[in-house]
Amino acid sequence: MYTAEPVSTPPRPTSGKPATGPAPRTRRERAVASLRKAAPALALYAAVRLSGLLCLSAYAWYAGQHPRSILGLAWDGRWYHRIAEYGYGTLIPSATQHTVLYNDLAFFPLYPTVVRALSTVVPIGTINMAILVAWVATLLSAWAIFLIGARLYGRRVGTALVLLYGLLPHAVIQTMAYTEPVMTAFAAWSLYAVLTKRWLYAGTLAALAGCTRPNGVAVAAGVCAGVLMDAWRRHRAGKPVNWRAWAGAVIAPCGWFGYVLWVGWQTGDLKGYFKVQARWGSRYDFGWSALRFFKHLVTGTDYFAYYVAAGIVAAAVILFALCITDRIPVALLAYCAVLMLIGIGGAGFFQCKPRFLMPAFPLLIPAAIALARARPRTAAVAVVSLAGITCFYGTYLLAIAPMAL
Repeated sequence: MYTAEPVSTPPRPTSGKPATGPAPRTRRERAVASLRKAAPALALYAAVRLSGLLCLSAYAWYAGQHPRSILGLAWDGRWYHRIAEYGYGTLIPSATQHTVLYNDLAFFPLYPTVVRALSTVVPIGTINMAILVAWVATLLSAWAIFLIGARLYGRRVGTALVLLYGLLPHAVIQTMAYTEPVMTAFAAWSLYAVLTKRWLYAGTLAALAGCTRPNGVAVAAGVCAGVLMDAWRRHRAGKPVNWRAWAGAVIAPCGWFGYVLWVGWQTGDLKGYFKVQARWGSRYDFGWSALRFFKHLVTGTDYFAYYVAAGIVAAAVILFALCITDRIPVALLAYCAVLMLIGIGGAGFFQCKPRFLMPAFPLLIPAAIALARARPRTAAVAVVSLAGITCFYGTYLLAIAPMAL
């Protein structure tokens, strides 16, 4: 099995500095150099996502729908828009199930808060601002994903990793007014900070990820795993304790715990957040409902999106096993493991599981290695085929499928 060795030649210098020329000195110079290195990967990512948006827009106009409304107000996007406009306080009973009560406290606050704050400065409306924030966040996440792949395996794998992330069947979510782009940006930069041992940055970014989505706690798990691995290595080498690493581990889960405790205070119940989620029909049952739904899909019939979701979940499990055998860094493994435990182990909203797993970009590392090592013609066929799938399926999910995304 291919292990953590650079694919490109010559190999990447261990110091992280260019092989020739003076090293960037200031933080700004380092950022510019990093962005310049990532520019080809970002251009490819923007191209594939733009293709998906063009396909969606064309069908939306054909069907008499406005693309902005689909991207900004579809499903959860409407809830985030309402929180950005009016704050928390919306409760909507289900029209079909008397036990279900939709409460906006289920949605974490960072994304709508940022949208509301920026809308007061740039008066383009909360819908446009929500989409703009998501687009900026998804480009930032692609940048960090490239840096992670390039640091571990070389630039070709970094570029392939970004490309595959943008070619996921449900990658249209990366350009919607959803929290996944924002959380993935915080997660990717936090994990990159772990790999480069910038522990306070890693912990702070993990805390921000925890304020963005319920599964943002997975980033804190990745940071803590990285800290423990670093502490073990330092102990074996006889080095002193790194207080910055432990401070980062303490900071990392604060965002997630802070919001959960705030909801508990608002509802008068320490477990208030989990009860809010349960009233949405979302609870944790260790994957039993997912297994029952797989059985239902095998023995019965259902919507096309459910079968695609089942295939993506199965692929995620296989890719996670390959990540273990390829021995990717422990921080990345821990991050993906917690995302999978939350995404697959939760009951309800089976068709949303691919969205819950989308931030687990390290799962794509084995496929990125294979793509980077493939012959150019083979790689081109694979990329064009995946682009066709993601354009079709993204349009189907948002403009045709009759279910929540």
